[in-house]
Amino acid sequence: MSHTALIPSHRKPRRNASKTALRAGVAGGVLSTIAVAGAAGPAHAEPVTQTIEMPTITAGLSTTVAASAEATQQVALDLETQAHEDAAATTAAKAAKKAKAEAVRKDEAKKKAEAAAKAKAEAAERASRTAERTTLSAPSGSSASGSSVSTASAPVSSSATGSAASVVAFVQAQVGDAYVPGGTGPNSWDCSGLVQAAFRTVGVDLPRVSQSQSTAGTQVGLGNLQPGDILYWGSAGSAYHVGVYVGGGQFVGAQNSSTGVVQRPLDYDMPTGAVRIL
Repeated sequence: MSHTALIPSHRKPRRNASKTALRAGVAGGVLSTIAVAGAAGPAHAEPVTQTIEMPTITAGLSTTVAASAEATQQVALDLETQAHEDAAATTAAKAAKKAKAEAVRKDEAKKKAEAAAKAKAEAAERASRTAERTTLSAPSGSSASGSSVSTASAPVSSSATGSAASVVAFVQAQVGDAYVPGGTGPNSWDCSGLVQAAFRTVGVDLPRVSQSQSTAGTQVGLGNLQPGDILYWGSAGSAYHVGVYVGGGQFVGAQNSSTGVVQRPLDYDMPTGAVRIL
């Protein structure tokens, strides 16, 4: 082959000039950035030893939390207020109940006092009336020897027989005995004590007080009396005085502390009613 012949070249073909320039520019820019970063950093940078946490609660979340806390506090205040109101209501109810009970107690005490005062006044009136009648009748009923008319003009009715006669005889035998409240003999009596003792002699056990004795038998009219009937003053069931009818329009009774046990005509102190036991 001729030495002038074309021999293929082993060199790489030249790159396009524009591409080469572009690559050079990019590389240069990268190197410049690295150089600037290195120059801006401290010559001797210390390793990071602390982590700083950035706040994560936003303003909106803080507002919500604050509102929730305020609502919770308000609920607590409301509950406390309600508790105070309930306690006050309970205390007021107890006070009202106590006041009502006290008012009832005072009212009952007042009624009892009024009833006692009324009974005392009635007893005083009866005693006064009896004493007055005794005084008025004494002069006309006294004899020269000073004996009382109460026993002198008190014949037992001839119709008194059997148990009735025994009752009549007993009460007449006690005329002149003393009157003592609560007395049941043998020498002092109250009205119902004398009546009870008289009927006990014939085997009849009567109640102790005049109220009960006034309903112990069959009610009879004052125009149909028989010896041995129990006379009472006041209403049946609430009588304040009792005596025994002995016949002849007269009765025997333990009247009061001034007169003791006496025999008197019915019109001396007309009874209210009568009951028949025998």
